Amino acid sequence: MTTSRLENDQIAKLNRRTWLKAAGLAVLATLAACGTVSLPTGQGAGVSSSATATLAGLRATAGRGPLTPDAQLEQAALQQAGYMASRERMSHTTGWGKDFASRMKDNGVRGAAAENIAEGRFDQQKLFDIWMHSQGHRRNILDPDFSRFGLAYVRDGRDPNLRYWALVLGK
Repeated sequence: MTTSRLENDQIAKLNRRTWLKAAGLAVLATLAACGTVSLPTGQGAGVSSSATATLAGLRATAGRGPLTPDAQLEQAALQQAGYMASRERMSHTTGWGKDFASRMKDNGVRGAAAENIAEGRFDQQKLFDIWMHSQGHRRNILDPDFSRFGLAYVRDGRDPNLRYWALVLGK
């Protein structure tokens, strides 16, 4: 084997190594991006206060005390609504390895918590009507262990009438 052929083989091996390293870094960057959730802002922020009376009425009919709007829980709800809108689907997760429990922990929420989500072209009143006619969602809303809540929605970018809703309830 001549010297130039050995050099060409070594260059080819180096090029393959460089390419594999670059590909590996690209995969890692993609995975890291999947675990990162950007916090949306806009229309859906601050809607918890508008739901206080509705929730108080629903809970009062079941003999439960009212819920207090909570900025921390609203932050978690807005994060979830934004994630769903960006992915154009309902989900309780926010990316690879980010389930509800880890999202609550990341948002500083301690203790028992629950989440209701929805997608649709309806207002807040219809939203609560839908949830109260669903056994699991109703159970979350009326749970006597919960005293705080955060509600948020984010509009779909393609259809301004379509909203992704999230309600997070906590102790």
